Amino acid sequence: MSEQKNRKKTVSVRRQKVRENHVREKLIFFAILALILLIVAAFARKLCPYDPDIQDLLQAQKPPSAEHILGTDRYGRDMFSRVLVGSTISIYATILLVAIVTVVGTVIGIICGWCGGTADTILMRISDLFLAFPSLVFALAVAGVLGGGIQNAVIALAVIGWPKFARLARGLTLAQKDSPYLMAVRLSGSSTIKIMFKHILPNIAGPILVTAVLDIGTMMMELAGLSFLGLGVKPPMAEWGSMINDGRSMLQISPWMALAPGLAIFITVMIFNLLGDTLRDFMDPKERAKN
Repeated sequence: MSEQKNRKKTVSVRRQKVRENHVREKLIFFAILALILLIVAAFARKLCPYDPDIQDLLQAQKPPSAEHILGTDRYGRDMFSRVLVGSTISIYATILLVAIVTVVGTVIGIICGWCGGTADTILMRISDLFLAFPSLVFALAVAGVLGGGIQNAVIALAVIGWPKFARLARGLTLAQKDSPYLMAVRLSGSSTIKIMFKHILPNIAGPILVTAVLDIGTMMMELAGLSFLGLGVKPPMAEWGSMINDGRSMLQISPWMALAPGLAIFITVMIFNLLGDTLRDFMDPKERAKN
């Protein structure tokens, strides 16, 4: 019986190692894909086969071909070049947005969770107010008040995006608050700032990082939605949401004008979502065991 138990234990350990290696390989693979996207977006102008801003009406609405692999738009501009250039704004504006809401929401959540009191009550009621409305509807209202432009679109989405991270950071902080190691830190005479950002933050950073990576796809869709509705990037600047808006009236005649940027959004969102899912599995042994 003991020999049989040892065999089962050995098989279980091997399976666990196989799962861990598989998750690690997936994480590396999706991280490489995400890095490739970032590099392409950073050097988009140099990678363009044509100038994305030069108009040539003689080449207007040309279907995909060897010369223009994604066709041309109504002004004769190369769609592949414009999709590449649009990636710079679409990807980096989204990452900047996610970084802002993550930092602001996490700081607010840690302060509320650790200090409590009136500040906690007021800030959490404000977050409840933001969470009570659909995020994109609220962002439309804020962007409409601020006016168009990519900066105002980022501000509008940041205003409604921080409560999610504040709630998460607050809950994680409350879970850590009465732990023995924090009691020892308090007795050692550490300041509140040191406790919050040197001891609490590193211990709650994992779930927050996973949430931030998973939020990139959502924020990208919402930023593209604002641009699609005319509250984001202004023409002639290339951005995937505004490009879909430009091509929607030509969907039956020249479908590639809307499908090309739409496919770019789909691929990018899928890569970052898969990266976030794999990162969650890698950082959470329970999720890894389920897989």
